[in-house]
Amino acid sequence: MGDTNVVAAPNEKYGGSLFDHKNVKLYHEFLENTYLMEIQSKGGAYTWSNQRSEENEICEKLDRVLSLLEWGFLFPGAITIINVAIASDHALIVLLTNGMTKKVKRDFKFESRWLIEEECSRMVEEEWTNTGGRP
Repeated sequence: MGDTNVVAAPNEKYGGSLFDHKNVKLYHEFLENTYLMEIQSKGGAYTWSNQRSEENEICEKLDRVLSLLEWGFLFPGAITIINVAIASDHALIVLLTNGMTKKVKRDFKFESRWLIEEECSRMVEEEWTNTGGRP
């Protein structure tokens, strides 16, 4: 898991020099010869940026998570999440072995501005009556 310094597809590069097809062949030969596979990623398209202005900006997907084929069979739902780079030129990558199976439940938060809505008190009273005051 980390910086492979390889752009493996044309859509993994923005700006800078032209895409180098030779590196893609070498990268895939490396994966095949070492019985490694790349874990699918979601989130941002790029994991590195030179952090320059628009006309000089270069963004590339250089960071990856690789696993042995056997590990991939043990965790078929594994994915990596590419987050925004905050204090580095590289993005944070998070490995989830079970994928994103469910969304995080958020606590209910009452907004005081709802009190000025005419239907608010009616809805609260109706719900209170239907549930017997239980949440």
